Amino acid sequence: MASNRIGRINAEIQQELSALLRTVKDPRVRDAMLTVTHVDTTSDLRCARVYISALDRTDEKDLMRGLKSAAGYLRRELGSRLGLRYTPELQFFADDSIAHGAHILEMLNNVKPANPANADIVLPEDK
Repeated sequence: MASNRIGRINAEIQQELSALLRTVKDPRVRDAMLTVTHVDTTSDLRCARVYISALDRTDEKDLMRGLKSAAGYLRRELGSRLGLRYTPELQFFADDSIAHGAHILEMLNNVKPANPANADIVLPEDK
């Protein structure tokens, strides 16, 4: 039962943080195209690990510094929107799973069949 509750809280935090990131005035965060990919909250709701994916990964360190400096503001706003006893401390981490998945897909698309008998197999993207 508790894991289902944590899952619902994680989804609610993810949704609210996605909306709140647009209100941050720090130019390092405001000018970036961000996506909250995953939120992982501890069972006592004291700490939440927030995984962020950015479209432009060139200034990722500056982006993480901007999010760290805005963590207090985001926590306060999150606390006012959620009806929890404790508002978790936010820790931001860069998530490269989308770029990693795209790289693996590209590698799979470039694979040539070793057996000539399988050369007539058509991948879904080749249709």
